[in-house]
Amino acid sequence: MGPGTTRGREGLYDKLANVDLVEPRIGRRPALGPFIDNRIHSRPDLATNTVRNLSQSRRYRTVFFGADRQLHKITGADADAFGPYMLAKYAKATSARVIKHARQFFKSAIWAKFISENLFLDVRAGSMEIENRIHFVSREVAEKLIEAAPSLQWRVIIALSRWGGVRTPSEHLAVTWDDIDWVRERFLVRSTKTGQRWVPLFPELKPHLGEAFNFAYPGLYVVNKSRDAGSSWRTMFEKISKRAGLMPCDRSFQNLRASRETELVQTFPLHVVVKWIGNSARVAASHYLTVTDVDFARAIAGGAQVAHKAAQTVERSSRREETEEVEKDMSGVDLSLVPSTPDNYCTLEQIPLTGVEPPATFPKNSHISETDDVKSDAVPADSPSASLTMLAKIVAGLNPEERAAMARMLAAGSEGDNNLPGHTKERT
Repeated sequence: MGPGTTRGREGLYDKLANVDLVEPRIGRRPALGPFIDNRIHSRPDLATNTVRNLSQSRRYRTVFFGADRQLHKITGADADAFGPYMLAKYAKATSARVIKHARQFFKSAIWAKFISENLFLDVRAGSMEIENRIHFVSREVAEKLIEAAPSLQWRVIIALSRWGGVRTPSEHLAVTWDDIDWVRERFLVRSTKTGQRWVPLFPELKPHLGEAFNFAYPGLYVVNKSRDAGSSWRTMFEKISKRAGLMPCDRSFQNLRASRETELVQTFPLHVVVKWIGNSARVAASHYLTVTDVDFARAIAGGAQVAHKAAQTVERSSRREETEEVEKDMSGVDLSLVPSTPDNYCTLEQIPLTGVEPPATFPKNSHISETDDVKSDAVPADSPSASLTMLAKIVAGLNPEERAAMARMLAAGSEGDNNLPGHTKERT
């Protein structure tokens, strides 16, 4: 019996086991609890907080399905009932996080060929974000928190969160004094979640790090408050908030970080900001960026500018309509009465308008473009067509009174054209 026949029998046995016609081989169908534990502990790259969150998610699933239940025994009906169960007992954000973790683990089970389909793909997870937990921490509030901090270490922690946008506490604890480039004004952040990134040494952050540097030694960590990344700093931060006269809120440190990102995107492009903060544009839009009072103020100011520009557009349109009416009224005027002198030039100021001053400029956006010859101070009159074109352009820019004066001038010119300035009797 060749090896191909053996593999064929093993494949047939697995197919029979998938439809419960035979018992699966020992070790081929792991139970839910041991499988999750193995997947968590086989990832040394996971941060401490990530391991803690995955372990909590494991507890929710093993309570509902049973830790000893084999993966292939979990049915679609079981997975579909898990969503309502979580929503009935826990918050929406918690339910969404646990269901998304279930998708990830069942996907890895498919790769390991323990199961053939991911039953949690069609289970609606919902949003992990809760709007009333997102708060923008203004600059004034941030300064109050820093002033109320009981020590220099806590001032640095708050400054790194609000002005540097680093994650708490894992990225705080990873920054050393050697990571700060004082010359190029940037510092290196090492994250187990997203890797390394350079962050500008922002003007708001630099004084606090400079003060702490006077009491530090090269090579040491910037934050030495607690070297345990799994420890919680929330209790002390709530005390600082109360001391500053502020009400503590959920996700305090993440709100500091999110506020910095919201602030930066108002000045810098989003693709630049996410590189500094260490997340993606999708995550930033879903979990970090908020609408602030500054956004409303800019929108109101921008709306006033738009209204002003619209008024200007209406005014220009009205002027264009008036110009078109003037051209229509002058369509019956015989412009051949204007004499031409091929060897002489006449300026606009030399054309008599019987006491009416000539316009200094033509209306904006009229049919007279900036490239037309009428823009010049001297207009050659070497041909009848040039004179007619010039006069037509002048008439188009006149008001009714000036047009009447022009008509009187034309009538006088028909009786004696030699009276016009610049006109000579003899032609050379």
